[in-house]
Amino acid sequence: MKNIVKHIPNFITSLNIVTGCLACVSALFGAYEWSAYFILLAAVFDFMDGFAARLLKAYSPLGKQLDSLADVISFGVAPAFVLFAFLSQNMGIYWALTAFVIPVFSALRLAKFNIDERQSSSFLGLPTPANALFWAFLIYGANNYFAIMSTDQIRLAKIAVFVLLPLFSFLLVSEIPMFSLKFNSFSLKDNRLRYIFLLSCIVLLAIFQLLAFPLLILLYILLSLLHWAYQAIYVKSSN
Repeated sequence: MKNIVKHIPNFITSLNIVTGCLACVSALFGAYEWSAYFILLAAVFDFMDGFAARLLKAYSPLGKQLDSLADVISFGVAPAFVLFAFLSQNMGIYWALTAFVIPVFSALRLAKFNIDERQSSSFLGLPTPANALFWAFLIYGANNYFAIMSTDQIRLAKIAVFVLLPLFSFLLVSEIPMFSLKFNSFSLKDNRLRYIFLLSCIVLLAIFQLLAFPLLILLYILLSLLHWAYQAIYVKSSN
């Protein structure tokens, strides 16, 4: 029984890998909505494997390595496939090749996370699931409106993509502190930022449904930056 229990988190991580692969396949067929759903499901499995490992006390070096490899697929390769398929269809193959900076910087971020002991309760840099969800649902939303966009709007969309791509790649490997959604307690004082974000998630999802995800990721980055700036100013003034 113990041998079975210790493999439960790894089984959940394996489901993360499968859903990441399905997101890639969906993107190749132009099914961007399904790609976004599969990446979202992979993010759920990514949360659940860690939760299961803590609950069952089933930690292992194998599980840690498998988790990172799964994340490279689901949150690095999969969003790159989504962006590549969309750009190659609408902007040309050469523009589309830029999408593969996503798995490169995602892999760098995950390798950095594995050897960085400062990220146990918060993050330094943008987490890979957040980056993947941003691109997957951005492309899903853009694909719904691309056919009716004017030439000027398409030109602005191209500029936006090639501004956001290096910006988000930088955020992945940056030293900017980002808050996590791990709760050590449920007190308002200790989790004010988390509660603000979760309440905002409920409101935005109610209004925009799944198309709210890019907005939620931008809000997450903005709140993290504001919190970082506040902490820096507060600590400086305290000294």
